[in-house]
Amino acid sequence: MRITQTTNGLRVHAIAGTYVVLFGFDLSESECDGLLGFSIHRQDLTENEAYYLSGSKAFVETDPGFPTGAQFSTRDHPIQSFQWADYSAKPGHAYIYTITAKKGTPQNLTDFASSVIHISTEPVTATEHNVFFNRGVSGSQAYINRFGDNPPDAIPNRKAFEWLSRGLNEALEAYVQSCVPGVDSLRIAAYEFYYERFLDVVKATLDAGVDIQIVYDARQDNPKLKNIAAMQAKGLDAVSFQRTQPASYISHNKFIVKLHNGVPHSVWTGGTNFTEGGIYGHSNVAHVVEDQQVAQKFLDYWQVLAQDPTSSVLKNSVEAITPHPDGMPPNGTTVIFSPRKNLDALIWYAELARNASDSLFMTFAFGMPDVFKDVYATAQAHMRFALLEQKTRSMREGPEKQAEEGKIQQLRNKSENVFAVGDFIRTNEVDGWLKERLSGLNAHVRYVHNKFMLIDPLGDDPIVICGSANFSEASTIRNDENMLVVRGNTRVADIYLGEFMRLYSHFAFRESLQWRKPDDPPKPLRTDDWWQDYYGNTPRSHRRACFARSGDDC
Repeated sequence: MRITQTTNGLRVHAIAGTYVVLFGFDLSESECDGLLGFSIHRQDLTENEAYYLSGSKAFVETDPGFPTGAQFSTRDHPIQSFQWADYSAKPGHAYIYTITAKKGTPQNLTDFASSVIHISTEPVTATEHNVFFNRGVSGSQAYINRFGDNPPDAIPNRKAFEWLSRGLNEALEAYVQSCVPGVDSLRIAAYEFYYERFLDVVKATLDAGVDIQIVYDARQDNPKLKNIAAMQAKGLDAVSFQRTQPASYISHNKFIVKLHNGVPHSVWTGGTNFTEGGIYGHSNVAHVVEDQQVAQKFLDYWQVLAQDPTSSVLKNSVEAITPHPDGMPPNGTTVIFSPRKNLDALIWYAELARNASDSLFMTFAFGMPDVFKDVYATAQAHMRFALLEQKTRSMREGPEKQAEEGKIQQLRNKSENVFAVGDFIRTNEVDGWLKERLSGLNAHVRYVHNKFMLIDPLGDDPIVICGSANFSEASTIRNDENMLVVRGNTRVADIYLGEFMRLYSHFAFRESLQWRKPDDPPKPLRTDDWWQDYYGNTPRSHRRACFARSGDDC
């Protein structure tokens, strides 16, 4: 849901996903003299509570002396930014936000202008698209405050796992358990399929009389050996098919097709592996599409995979099911499967990204491929965000890795580009922040496993590209993969954008700490013209205009 309100010159644009409400603020430059920031008051009409949101900075003049790392009410210590977000929102809630531009002095703040936003967050479930992001931030202050320096399996009653899941695992289990014996059927395609708790759900559903068939990766020892052992241990091998050809590639799908009376009805897909680490560890998303035509394409694809075809046979079938896209995608949901005969689909993604009119947001779990380095070097959008698991793909230390890191740094130096790299707080000695721990559930990818691209998501014609593929050559011409291209659906774009900014903000702050010294004092709120670089031809000015939807390019 999106709302824009302008009162006494203060423009506020709000975008509500399921768990996030994003804000863009704007004032004319002539009205910013003496501006000390913005306060945000939230009234929750669903739970009948009201309070000011808080920030992490305070004025020196009115610092209440809280421990470093504490939060301060924006009523007295306003936000000095033209873009903010409420990451504590709840799905399906009705909110009233009052945003007030503050002037005066820290000791005597005065209200310059206020805008009131009435907005409701998206419910988790809707009619066509349902999107489930896990928490994806096990290395966080929230985790430490709740569970201390303990791994998730040390917390009673699986409360840590429940917090990390944030509904993703519950939705996955419900998707399977909702099947009616003799009526519904499931066709599962999996890369990693050995999470015991979920396999128990699958086996119980099978034993209840639901028709279930599984095709899983059995190409390389990892995850082949774990998959086979799990199938045998749970008695699922009789309803399973192995993907073995060619041995050097991977069957990277993570989808489930649900059929009702033999007719495909919906599909569960996304980038979340059916493993403990996939569901609770690094950041992941699952995406359910309730659309018969989309589900039919996934079923057609599954039926080909179950025959364990050779690469050439599979490529012919894949391109027959999902022909090469060209030009702008149609409104609605387009499906693209891999492997394909050439890189045309990857190049198509890159061209869509390059031609974004005002903003581009992408995640990269295994480094940024060269085709997208070129996009971030040449794209026309004034605002280009990227969230990376690490600066490069997995590489040994040495000149080649240093060269790759240098290329990323060159892109980061461009004013239009805003990057963040996965990290966590490793010490108690910076600004009083608590030392964090990772979940320990993931070894290879610890932070960002998402694979999605958002093209002009703040506008009226957003494009969301998401699925199992890593926007790479291998994921296009070698691996079994699936992607959704959703155009014109602002609900889907709002959810993905909110979650992107949540993850970006989390990791950008943690990455920034590597440049901080333990004895560096915290930076207080400013009483000078802190707002000046939000105007003119500056990166922050473009971001102000884009998030507030107030500029000529937005």
